[in-house]
Amino acid sequence: MDFNIIRIARTVINVKDLDRSRDFYVNALGFIETECDGEHIYLRGLEEHTHHSLILKESDKLGVHALGYKVEKEEDLDKLAAFFQSKGLKTKWLEEGSQHAVGRALHVHDISGMPLEFFCKMDGAERMIQRYEQYRGARIQRIDHVNCAVPDVEKSYNFFINELGFACSEYTATEDDRIWAAWLHRKQTVHDQAFMNGEGPRLHHIGFWLPDPLALIHCCDVLASLGYAENIERGPGRHGLSNAFFLYLRDPDGYRIELYNGDYLTSDPDFSPVRWDLDDPRRQTFWGHKAPESWFSDTSPFLDIETGEQLPVSNPTLQKIKPEFVL
Repeated sequence: MDFNIIRIARTVINVKDLDRSRDFYVNALGFIETECDGEHIYLRGLEEHTHHSLILKESDKLGVHALGYKVEKEEDLDKLAAFFQSKGLKTKWLEEGSQHAVGRALHVHDISGMPLEFFCKMDGAERMIQRYEQYRGARIQRIDHVNCAVPDVEKSYNFFINELGFACSEYTATEDDRIWAAWLHRKQTVHDQAFMNGEGPRLHHIGFWLPDPLALIHCCDVLASLGYAENIERGPGRHGLSNAFFLYLRDPDGYRIELYNGDYLTSDPDFSPVRWDLDDPRRQTFWGHKAPESWFSDTSPFLDIETGEQLPVSNPTLQKIKPEFVL
C-alpha cells in the first residue's frame, strides 16, 4: 500500500441528551470540553493537542457515525479513496468546512461494513498535560483504541493486515486455530483496532488512555460519589491480553467506554503476535475473574455513511460467542 494511516484519532456518536452526557463525560470522567454548539459537544483528553477525539451529537437515534483515522498526508486520502473504490466499497467525500474543526475527510464502509473515516487535518487545541488543576475524574489523556464485533474476524484481520498495513500484537484462537479475536495497530502500542467474534458490524467499546492505574481507582470513587456506581460494568482489573489495567463503563446511552493504562511497545518489525486460547481464564482477566454476560451480548449500532440509518448485522461465522470459563 502507498498510503500511511497514523492512528485512531476520533469517534462520532449520537446521544439523546447533551446535558446528561456532559455530566458523565466531563464532570465524572474528566474529559476536556473544547466547545459546544448546541447540537454537538467536542471532547478531548488532557494530552491531546487536537480539537477533539470524541464528538457527542444530539439525536433521537443512537448510533456510531464513524471511527476516525488520521493519515500522514492529504494525498493519502486520494489513494485510500481509489483503493476502497477498487474494492467496490462505498465511499463518500466530506469537503473541508463540512465538518467542524476537521479538514477534508473520506468516509467509507470497510470489508465488514464498518463506517471508517480518514482525515489529515484537524484544528489544534491547548495541550493540557501539565495543567494539573484540570485533572478531574479519570484524568483522561487520549483516545487509544476501538473494539468492534464483526461476523468474520479472519476476514477483517486479513483486510486490515494485508490491505491497510496494520500489524497484529495479540490474538485469540479457538481449539481448531480459527481467529476469534485480534488486536491490530498502526501506532506502536497494542492496538488501534480490535475485532471480536459476534453479531456485527457493531461497536463494542471505545478505549481511552489514563496516566496510571491509580486513575482507574480514583475514577471508581468519583463515579460512586456522583451516583454512577451502576455504570461500572466490569473491573477494575488487569487484562491478560495487552497486560493493561482496565475499567469498563456504560455511558447514559449505553455506549461502552474502556479506561485503559499499561500496555507495551510493539515497534519492532520482528515482534511476534501473542496467541491466547479462547478458554484461557487469564486471557480476558489476568486475575481470573469472569466478564459479565453483558460484555459479550451488548454492543452499539453503526450508521450508514450516506443514509444515517442503522446498518444491518450478520450472525458470526464462529458459533462460540464467549469463552468457557474453566479454572
